[in-house]
Amino acid sequence: MTIYDFSLQTIKGEEQTLADYKGKVLVIVNTASKCGLTPQYEGLQKLYEQYHEQGLEILGFPSNQFAGQEPGSNAEVESFCQLNYGVTFPLFSKTDVNGPDAHPLFKHLIEAAPFQGADTAATGGEEPDNNDIKWNFTKFLIDRDGHVVKRFEPKVEPAAMAADIEKQL
Repeated sequence: MTIYDFSLQTIKGEEQTLADYKGKVLVIVNTASKCGLTPQYEGLQKLYEQYHEQGLEILGFPSNQFAGQEPGSNAEVESFCQLNYGVTFPLFSKTDVNGPDAHPLFKHLIEAAPFQGADTAATGGEEPDNNDIKWNFTKFLIDRDGHVVKRFEPKVEPAAMAADIEKQL
């Protein structure tokens, strides 16, 4: 199974299959607008601008599952990202990334790239006890064949992913 087997709704409510991204290197990230890590949008946008022409796509998935830090509607999220961070990479509808209602894409990502170690600073001080997404801005790097290559925990700045992205490009 690859990520190409999944479809989701764009932030504008249109159904989109991830098969549309075949042959691209992807970064899939769960996001939030009212989080201490929200400034990572800027770093993600810089990566997008730097590598997009070489085949990088960044796919943002707003989620309100972490301390209610993405309370707005899809339209409000989109506007916030564009106005505050100049985001031009694709955004999708608010998505559950953990629990029984987690989108199957995120269940797949978690299974393919389990949590490695404790990042208690990114989890509000709670010791993680499973492979779930720990907080906003968990990032997954996907190769051109749709397979998960690496998981980056929330506190990893987007710029720190550049070397891994370049290897895939």
